Amino acid sequence: MRDGSVKIDRRTSQAHYALTLVLALLLPAAGVSAQDTKPSTRSEAKAAAPVKKAAPKRTVIPGPLITLEPKAIEILKASSSKLAAARSMSFTATVSYENQSRLGAPLVYMTRSDVLMQRPDKLRVITPGDGPASEFYYDGKIMMAYAPAENFVAVADAPATIDAALLAAYNSAAIYFPFTDVIVADPFGDIADGLQVAFYVGQSSVIGGIVTDIVAYARGNVFVQLWIGADDKLPRMARAVYSNDPSRLRHQMEISNWKLDVAVPDDAFATAKADKATRIRFSHPGEPASPSAKPPAKRKPVKTS
Repeated sequence: MRDGSVKIDRRTSQAHYALTLVLALLLPAAGVSAQDTKPSTRSEAKAAAPVKKAAPKRTVIPGPLITLEPKAIEILKASSSKLAAARSMSFTATVSYENQSRLGAPLVYMTRSDVLMQRPDKLRVITPGDGPASEFYYDGKIMMAYAPAENFVAVADAPATIDAALLAAYNSAAIYFPFTDVIVADPFGDIADGLQVAFYVGQSSVIGGIVTDIVAYARGNVFVQLWIGADDKLPRMARAVYSNDPSRLRHQMEISNWKLDVAVPDDAFATAKADKATRIRFSHPGEPASPSAKPPAKRKPVKTS
């Protein structure tokens, strides 16, 4: 998950577990006898004035601070190496995220994406639902976003790597995938950038029916809990909370159907359906269309098997 992710921002003070004990040292009160008559001299008046109590002294005893635990870093690096070494991969990402309802309590929304990637320059993301269905294709030269229900397609020139194409898609049309940290060239490099806290939680055998190591880490404004296969080193689930979100809404992604170094058909990163779709340009959501804007020229029809 990235900043703002599933890059899951996406790093919060909740991860800092510091125990402080404050001891207040109370001084005994200095009593002054009541006087029946007023002091006769200024010196006597000063001597008879109530004695001010000294400010309480505080002693702070810091507890153990959790920083970057070697075991947690080792697990994160092993998973990153496994992902980075794969020349191709496919998986299914099921993402749930909370949004405030009119009653205040959060509602949960879900999406499912089937992902196919081939390094260094090919990516396909098919998202059938929930919500508007969408398809994203990148073949090293062109990136294409297709909306099958509306029959709209946006096509634009793209950079030469997956990492650069993901950034271009976000900058031009706010297209972001919560599993970005899984498919970039250096997954650990993305996590390590601004990493503040990382610690090992324990093991679980619930997610995907396999034994996973649970690691938690904080970077920037996001706190992430990550379940990673103890044997295969593949990420199985991520859960994120953003510290700059006053409602502390939760974002969760479960990754299943893992296949590494799969054979990829040549025509997997384009779709012939887009040839008959209405052409629109890449733009940010809510941005008004420019009357003078011209859609990009159509590509040659894609041959499919």
